[in-house]
Amino acid sequence: MRAAVLGRPVTHSLSPLLHRAAYAALGLTDWTYDALDVGADQVADLIAGLGPEWRGFSVTMPCKQAAVRAADEVDRLPALLGAANTLVRTGAGGWRAENTDVGGIGMALQLGGAEQVPHAAILGAGGTAVAAAVALASLGAERVDVVVREPARAGEVTRVLDALGVPATVSRLAGAVVTAPVVVSTVPIDGQPALVDLGWRAGQTVLDVLYAPWPTPLAGAVGAAGGQVISGLEVLFWQATAQVELMTGHPAPIEDMRRALESRPGAGH
Repeated sequence: MRAAVLGRPVTHSLSPLLHRAAYAALGLTDWTYDALDVGADQVADLIAGLGPEWRGFSVTMPCKQAAVRAADEVDRLPALLGAANTLVRTGAGGWRAENTDVGGIGMALQLGGAEQVPHAAILGAGGTAVAAAVALASLGAERVDVVVREPARAGEVTRVLDALGVPATVSRLAGAVVTAPVVVSTVPIDGQPALVDLGWRAGQTVLDVLYAPWPTPLAGAVGAAGGQVISGLEVLFWQATAQVELMTGHPAPIEDMRRALESRPGAGH
């Protein structure tokens, strides 16, 4: 059986490490997991031509929207989000789009102490920000502040929050002060210098979905202010455990996957 992560670039991905560790722990010696450098315009043709030995894909940027369009079946979460981070082979031989990003973000926040989140903020407005909106709603958000460089780009995030009945405000990143006690940042590394001076303070919990390089400028600023920072490695880990279960049909070997993540080269740096 075969599985892989799709995206561009994918050389940095830790998904192969996690999935291979799971296969080894589960005794799935005939399973392999690879990294395929694929652009969004290649997803549909790629999966259409694959044999039955292919069981699933982890999907990263820029292919998450394309994965929804290419799927034969679309689960309710990717249908709401318009993005899938997982493709799973169906019994009929087609592909079903799933999204485990929402669960990954939710687990990372809860295990970081943010079990109830009445007021939260999201930095950024891409596909991961939309997943964060659903995760925050599931944790009881009654208000979400969306902070973006260009307010016109926040449409998908506010659309989803509106569908979930969660009031949202949109503000421009330049000059903003983030007051929410729980914050999820989806801003890429090249945009992080703009996040340093957002009024961080002790008592805030910030999930930065990035994990390399670490610490990010945001993580450094929040930590210096006395706030708590949750690494994107937690999101990666928990969304991967769900993917393993979807693809293999076996419970994820969480301890073995965690051990592989923590013992990887450079893990303490």
